[in-house]
Amino acid sequence: MRASDAERERVAEVLREAVAEGRLQMEEFEQRLDATYKARTHGELEPLVRDLPAPGGVVAPVGQGSSPARTGSAGVDWAACVGGPATSTGAFAFWGGFRRKGTWTVARRFTAFAMWGGGEIDLREARFEDREIVVRCFTIMGGMQVTVPPELDVEVRGIGIMGGFGDRASGEGIPSPGSPRVRITGFALMGGVDVERKRTKAEKERERERARQLKKGSGED
Repeated sequence: MRASDAERERVAEVLREAVAEGRLQMEEFEQRLDATYKARTHGELEPLVRDLPAPGGVVAPVGQGSSPARTGSAGVDWAACVGGPATSTGAFAFWGGFRRKGTWTVARRFTAFAMWGGGEIDLREARFEDREIVVRCFTIMGGMQVTVPPELDVEVRGIGIMGGFGDRASGEGIPSPGSPRVRITGFALMGGVDVERKRTKAEKERERERARQLKKGSGED
């Protein structure tokens, strides 16, 4: 069974509590946390918390229970991330590649095309020209990777023809209040487009730092 972002977050919450209580050493915590965010199935998640109680002392099987409070980009001030002129309205790759990553402003209609090449569209640190955004991805014998943060409102409606339009974003994650709505469409002909939710390395490091502070505070008490 494929694991969802909410399930990965539940496992991460168990690990944070465990290191704060002294059940895990920091090195083991970091190893398990990395494995948690890389896990794609329940079978990969379950061993990471099999020997640990959930917060409150009750073992929480993967796939059950309510989602914990969101961290990382959950604190985004979406109002401050919407508006202003777009810095890019499209991208093109032919026998090559393109990348839209970091701090950039996505046009309300963004079109990407790749033929015999590839591209990367990363929205995790992006701003948005409007609250309604359409990202159109077209690839012919090429590939595109679209990465979005867990709290962004995303809908994927792409078509694969002798190829694939992978959707690991719709129905995953929990859109936070005020999030822009991003609709990802297009088609892949003898190629592939993959859309997935993922946190940035900086957000993961902040989680590790919070866990260290929790452990330090617990020791001082």
